[in-house]
Amino acid sequence: MKSNINKKNFSMFSWIKDLFPYCRSITGEGIRKSLSYFEKINPEFKRIKFKTGKKVFDWTIPKEWNIKDGYIQHESGKKFCKFKENNLNIVGYSKPVNFSIDKNRLIEKIHTLKQQPESIPYVTSYYNEDWGFCMSEKNKKKLPDGKYSVFIDSELKKGSLDLSHAIIKGKSKKEIFFSSYLCHPSMANNELTGPVVLNKLILFLKERFEKPNYSYRFVLLPETIGSIAYLSKYKKHLKKNVICGYNLTCLGDKGNFSYIKSRNGNTLADSAIESSLKDYKRHKPYSYLHRVSDERQYCSPGIDLPLCSFSRSLDYKEYHTDKDNLKIISQKNLEESLEVLKNIIIALELGLYPKTKILCEPNMGKRGLYPLISKKSTHNKELKLRMDLISYSDGVRNIFEISNLIKQPLSKVIKEYKNLKDHKIIS
Repeated sequence: MKSNINKKNFSMFSWIKDLFPYCRSITGEGIRKSLSYFEKINPEFKRIKFKTGKKVFDWTIPKEWNIKDGYIQHESGKKFCKFKENNLNIVGYSKPVNFSIDKNRLIEKIHTLKQQPESIPYVTSYYNEDWGFCMSEKNKKKLPDGKYSVFIDSELKKGSLDLSHAIIKGKSKKEIFFSSYLCHPSMANNELTGPVVLNKLILFLKERFEKPNYSYRFVLLPETIGSIAYLSKYKKHLKKNVICGYNLTCLGDKGNFSYIKSRNGNTLADSAIESSLKDYKRHKPYSYLHRVSDERQYCSPGIDLPLCSFSRSLDYKEYHTDKDNLKIISQKNLEESLEVLKNIIIALELGLYPKTKILCEPNMGKRGLYPLISKKSTHNKELKLRMDLISYSDGVRNIFEISNLIKQPLSKVIKEYKNLKDHKIIS
């Protein structure tokens, strides 16, 4: 397969096209190949392994799973649920099988979505050694009568759970944390959009800042068990140093932006994402009651990292089916998602707590920042934003709080913040 991994400015969509066919799971060659792909884009990534059987809080690292092939074969010779046609056709973590089976028993081992009869569902059995197949309800109804055999060429063995993290050191030990998961087979939006946006964010950070003020941590891991394992190793450090973080997922579809608030709902991350999304008329915050991904671990009691989950559509009909493919995502949507996060980083690096250097209202006219002739039409939106930003820059409120307070998008606040810093009005 031709790869574009060495072309740093190549589109995120192209990276997804490269990675889409890989059969990923929470362990095994699929996730290792995917991690290697991103490690070539950003060599700062370092691999971390957790051996099978290792205790991580209340969990145990499972056996490593790999699969070569699988299918159902009718006595006529016709094959169904072929792994090599769609890796969703095999239940994730299926143990090896090779035997004959009657149709009634077979039907019990085939998973479908009756409410979406033309879709193949994504099904796993990570922690219970079992086997099974997935197909559309429409095709299941077409299975002919007669005898069948089932074949799954897979392996469950002692191995490792793999993840990677990249740390960009800044002037401060305080960290901004980004995490995304990489463990689902052939699902584009749910699986790959978070990791590609995360990697583009690293490239942006390295290109924009010679040495950032804050340190930045980026993690790619298998969902749930991966974040639990990572926290078991780095909990103390993360609790001490992370001041803002995001779990990234489902960032390539055309839906409106959404985010899941932190468990407490009042962190720097909450304020920052709310501020940055003001550029978009339609976005929706969800409470922590709607948690669906690794925010469950990062925000859990006793961990309590200041972290939100950031997505476009929080739920969409193609989710966890074969219809979550390249057709439902676009480069444009990925770029928009990236921009939301870039603005947060830019604002953080400008200075989190702006403070006016002048007592009382600055003389803006002599600096060319206020019309010398004042009349009713003088007081436009741009001028109001400028004066509002100055009025709340007290060194106590952070830039995101101010953006939300004055009801202005973060991108506009950043622009004015730079302007006022250049004129030495705000430090």
